[in-house]
Amino acid sequence: MLTVQKLIPRGQGLAAVLLKRAATVELDWDVRQKSRFDATDSQGRHVGVFLARGTVVRGGDVLVAEDGSLIRVLAAPQPVLEVRPCAEHGTPFDLVRAAYHLGNRHVALALACDRLTLEPDHVLADMLRQMHLTVTATQAPFEPEGGAYAAGGHGHDHGHDHGHGHAAPRAPAADTPHVHGPGCGHDHGHDHDHDHDHDHDHGHHHGHAHGQAPAPAHVHGPGCGHDHGHAAAPAVATVSLQSLRKPR
Repeated sequence: MLTVQKLIPRGQGLAAVLLKRAATVELDWDVRQKSRFDATDSQGRHVGVFLARGTVVRGGDVLVAEDGSLIRVLAAPQPVLEVRPCAEHGTPFDLVRAAYHLGNRHVALALACDRLTLEPDHVLADMLRQMHLTVTATQAPFEPEGGAYAAGGHGHDHGHDHGHGHAAPRAPAADTPHVHGPGCGHDHGHDHDHDHDHDHDHGHHHGHAHGQAPAPAHVHGPGCGHDHGHAAAPAVATVSLQSLRKPR
């Protein structure tokens, strides 16, 4: 027996020439919805499939055998019921209504624009005919919907990048403080005659007395009358930067 433990959905990433050369195996829906089953491929090899539990095999999927060979899965034709609107007085809405009632009964359905397909069930067939729908028994591959939350779904990669930039929610604005005044109607129960004793001692030390302009800096030069004990140098103003600050 040839063991298979890997599946490539729809054969994605495989070259067309490899898919064309691969062996095939035809399986109906009853087998393909199982994760473990035996089958015989187109080359007559007996295949034992052991996939992860919950895996559903679809037509077009590719099984990878332990020896590296590929086996392409074909959905085998099987007995099904095709449901269509009445040709005389039916409307497409009739299919929507039928899909709703069948969905309530958890019936596996293959959906198309002009028909619904389900496995044979005479009770459901009678119900659909009473809804004025046309029900026809036929043979066709059956690929029911996997459900909105089915893992992997049908393998359709739509690649939609919606790019919605959701801004972070704003913090609630702070409540506007209540301003008390005449006629506000609030009895606040306290005396508004406050004795405010503010001591604004900021500890600033500016190096000069407030309210007085700094004394002009003395500029030494020839003829100033001071005996400096050294040769007169070119007149250079030595002005303290601190003394130039404006009083506050």
